[in-house]
Amino acid sequence: MSRICLALPTNRACAATISAVGEEAAYAAEQFGVEVHLLILDSSDEPTFAVHAKAAAALPDLPGVTVHHLDETRQRTFLREVIHRSHTPEPDTLLDLMLPDAVSYGACTNRAFLLATALGCTSVHRRDSDSAYQLHNGEPVFPIHHELLSLGKRAADAVAGVTRSTLEPADAEKPVSLVGGSFVGELSVDVAEIRELDPALYYDVVSLWAPPIWTDEQKKELVDDSFTGGGTEPFTADEAVLGAPDIHRVDMCNVGLDHQVYERVPLPPATDTIGSDYFLLHVVLDSTLPGVVHNRNIVNYYTPGRRTGHGFTAYQERFTKFLLSMLYLHPVYGEMMVTGAALLDEQHHVRVDVILDSVRRSAAWDRAENVRRLDVLDRSYRQLGGKYAEFAEHLAPRRERLLDEAQADAESFARLIEAWGPLVEAARHVGIPSGGSE
Repeated sequence: MSRICLALPTNRACAATISAVGEEAAYAAEQFGVEVHLLILDSSDEPTFAVHAKAAAALPDLPGVTVHHLDETRQRTFLREVIHRSHTPEPDTLLDLMLPDAVSYGACTNRAFLLATALGCTSVHRRDSDSAYQLHNGEPVFPIHHELLSLGKRAADAVAGVTRSTLEPADAEKPVSLVGGSFVGELSVDVAEIRELDPALYYDVVSLWAPPIWTDEQKKELVDDSFTGGGTEPFTADEAVLGAPDIHRVDMCNVGLDHQVYERVPLPPATDTIGSDYFLLHVVLDSTLPGVVHNRNIVNYYTPGRRTGHGFTAYQERFTKFLLSMLYLHPVYGEMMVTGAALLDEQHHVRVDVILDSVRRSAAWDRAENVRRLDVLDRSYRQLGGKYAEFAEHLAPRRERLLDEAQADAESFARLIEAWGPLVEAARHVGIPSGGSE
């Protein structure tokens, strides 16, 4: 029986989501005969954790489903043991990269990868706490259906499980390494209000995440398509395409990854940076590993705190750092794209050394482009007025710190890639701390 990890990282109240993801775990076990480890990585405060614990304990006790609800103390215990066993240098630095004090979308998913390895799982299927499932004929539409139909299979054998194939003959023997869908509802990044206030300024701001060498036409196309996911059309019937995955139609709240990818390359551990968990989608696409993109889109919604007061400021800083991170990520994406199938060895495994070399070199890029990004943000937000102008005032004295942090994040990513192989190998021999919902 194959073993999979259905992972839900959270730092906010989401008892309803825990119940819903529990239903998806049950569906996977019942319909596909897999052993599901539902992994809830919980960084919320103690009262919220207690509510989550009740929700996890209330899940039906079903054959084939095991629930692990881990607070940060238990996660840290696990990580310390893994790092100790890995014999990697600078253990305290690695622990900070894996479990930082600040929010890190990449780090929480990296923890899920190591825990999945410890559990003997062959894939990780990630969901988010601020999302829900669509309903069709009164039943939830579970993305894991397509993930388990195809993930890890030889691509030629996965053709039977999709509605359309664009698979290149040269890729038929490679494993399906990514299965994902998108979302319906609000934009995945909370910038719609800027578009409503001033479409021209929206273009100026959102286009900052494009490579600077792109043409105006390319940037416009990116802006028009950015953060829109699957639009607003509800699910009516299954569509799934096998081939080079359209990663702009895959969201990290709706993705399954094969262990042969995430056990070789981690995600950037950048803190307070939205979008830091998308790196592996580029690795799969650029290396010519096949994927499946389906339309079992998850419903995206916003938690109210990100639009007012401290929540607004914190979210806009994360968006700012996302834009700054592109200075260091675009060169890596570009080199991976040029390298193409040569990113894989003869066993279709990702060549980590090639990616590590690229990430190391990108960390030394000149900051001038990021200075320009901050200038555009400052000017645009001041023109928008109100809370955006207030954020521009907040950002002004923090510019140098943010520039430093963006570069440090790139350097930290290289450090983690270098240590990742030993960490993964060590995780195979470390058990999950007792307690919680098991």
